[in-house]
Amino acid sequence: MARHWADFQYEIYLNGMSGAVPRLPTDLTRLEELAEHRLGPGPVGYVAGNAGDGSTARANRAALARRRIVPRMLRDVRERDLSVEVLGRTLPAPLALAPVGVLSIMHPDAETAAARAAAAQGVPYVLSSASSTPMEQVAEAMGDAERWFQLYWGKDREVTRSFLGRARAAGFSVLVVTLDTPLLSWRPRDLDQAYLPFLHGVGTANYFTDPAFRAGLAKPVHEDPDAAVLHFLGLFGDPGHTWPDLEFLRAHWDGPIVLKGVLHPDDARLAADAGMDGVVVSNHGGRQVAGSVAAADALPRVAAAAGDRLTVLFDSGIRTGDDVFKALALGAEAVLLGRPYVYGLGLDGEAGVTHVIRCLLAELDLTLALSGHTTPTALTPADLAEDPA
Repeated sequence: MARHWADFQYEIYLNGMSGAVPRLPTDLTRLEELAEHRLGPGPVGYVAGNAGDGSTARANRAALARRRIVPRMLRDVRERDLSVEVLGRTLPAPLALAPVGVLSIMHPDAETAAARAAAAQGVPYVLSSASSTPMEQVAEAMGDAERWFQLYWGKDREVTRSFLGRARAAGFSVLVVTLDTPLLSWRPRDLDQAYLPFLHGVGTANYFTDPAFRAGLAKPVHEDPDAAVLHFLGLFGDPGHTWPDLEFLRAHWDGPIVLKGVLHPDDARLAADAGMDGVVVSNHGGRQVAGSVAAADALPRVAAAAGDRLTVLFDSGIRTGDDVFKALALGAEAVLLGRPYVYGLGLDGEAGVTHVIRCLLAELDLTLALSGHTTPTALTPADLAEDPA
């Protein structure tokens, strides 16, 4: 039976009868400012910061804002079903939590708390390679809930092979390969604070627990942590990867593979030709290339190029339920939500992540209904109008 996500608003109003109000804002665009006031400048800067002057992150938001929903009237919207089929699995809503590394800088419960919140709502959790918590520990916290593994595709093939084997053994069903971060971009907020968590061994849990990684060390991690960090930095990214290298990943992963960071339609075609299963239209939330095309502006062309050969997912700039509606109308089959849930985690742990998921999906459910639709799959570009420039 379809879940009634919109009922969350009535739950909030009913709780108000006894004087209880939500611990966090229900307008999720307010979370960043709240995090800025309550959390340390290094961690918040790392999450909120962007490449260069932040122009790409602003463009992401502007591209979504420029599209306006055109509601339709007198349609029966009493019964709605937000569930979607994505990569051969049924999801209760067109949403997954995006991979975000080093979550221990935001809250001590880190990835485990975010994963538990996602599991409880039936939303897939995408675990970052650069997590603060080993993948097996996160998997254990999720039980049999849907979980995907994000790979930072580094220089050491044996470490990559080991990661893929561990992820499969731990029940991660989809591989999400981030292509847009072979190098870290110029990020002034982090540079001004000289703040890079990896240098302190934060975000290295999957590496430091990996037998192939440890085999490359002269001494165990605990005996020479600085050497372990330097080894990690030396293999983390690889600017030399090209399209034929995807054969290695395909040979060592028997589930769906999704390429994250695709913005050009030709790259979508190359992904399909390489036997990939999907793409995430993403500019890393504006964190990698200053002056990049906005993700929402790239989405329609990538979706058209993908046709029925690839599953098209989307991230970068999603903050609200209406943002999700717009991304679906522009051709995405589901979205990945990043920063808002991380702010929720930092402000209120697992409960904060739960709050963010429920707010976003309640707003999407209501936006869908009030615009005359009962399913996400019904949305098309014709449901949007574009503001004149």
